[in-house]
Amino acid sequence: MLDRVTSMQVFVRVAGLGSFSAAARALHLSQTMVTKHVAALEERLGVKLLHRSTRKLTLTEGGRNYLAACERILAEIEEAEASASLERIEPRGVLRLNVPLTFGFRHIAPAIPEFTRLHPAVSFDLGLADRYVDLIEEGWDLAIRIGRLKDSSLVARRLAPCRTVVCAAPSYLKEHGIPQTLDDLARHNCLGYTLPSAIGANRWTFGPEGEIVVPVQGNLRANNGDALLAAAAAGQGLIYQPTFIVGDSLRDGSLVPVLGGYPTYQPGIHAVLPSARQAPAKVRAFIAFLAARFAPEPDWDRGL
Repeated sequence: MLDRVTSMQVFVRVAGLGSFSAAARALHLSQTMVTKHVAALEERLGVKLLHRSTRKLTLTEGGRNYLAACERILAEIEEAEASASLERIEPRGVLRLNVPLTFGFRHIAPAIPEFTRLHPAVSFDLGLADRYVDLIEEGWDLAIRIGRLKDSSLVARRLAPCRTVVCAAPSYLKEHGIPQTLDDLARHNCLGYTLPSAIGANRWTFGPEGEIVVPVQGNLRANNGDALLAAAAAGQGLIYQPTFIVGDSLRDGSLVPVLGGYPTYQPGIHAVLPSARQAPAKVRAFIAFLAARFAPEPDWDRGL
């Protein structure tokens, strides 16, 4: 079966040039093939498109109507292809980005204005959620994920390290003492993070790979790091959180790090996308922008 779009292109050229042979030369096809394309259209449509004589070709009424439709459709196809090609080369269009709530609020949302000044043809649909999203099923162009990535068909690029710290308010440590060893955590009020993580509500892991597991307990569990930060700053207990959440509090002294002699779990911060092969320019540009913004040391780690 002949390709319908090609047949439409052939018909438009025949009508424009008024000759099968002229159209064949312009399209680098044989005259026989040009004739077959037009005949295929007429058979499919069930109408005659051209009156043929030895001297000239004229369009039938159906042919004139179909020619106008073909010209409109082919123009739309060319525009769509040009737009898609341009999107591949130049950052443009809506970038659907999913980011964990606290990290997105603190470190991604403030970066977007600078990126859009650099690339004004890009706009954002920003989703802030701590749940695990399916990029393909939910139609996200890009996600930022923190922690050890699961094996999958997705493509990931590491953007920055993610240091974690056990810390508490000076008032809590004055009242309850400073833990000196991991075993001391059993005697402290450890505020737990409830979302799936190596730093969970009932266990904290230490070591670069999280190989040391320490059971913990406390009187507050929460699914948001900022909630735990507020409770810890008020003197409620110890927290074990990333420096992108607690960094400012450590710098101003409202929280104090403890257990500094033990290596903490170091999850990475990654950009995750469905496929690198056909990633549009807007996605590639934003990943490069974040990698440069966070390198060589992210703002939240400076001075710690």
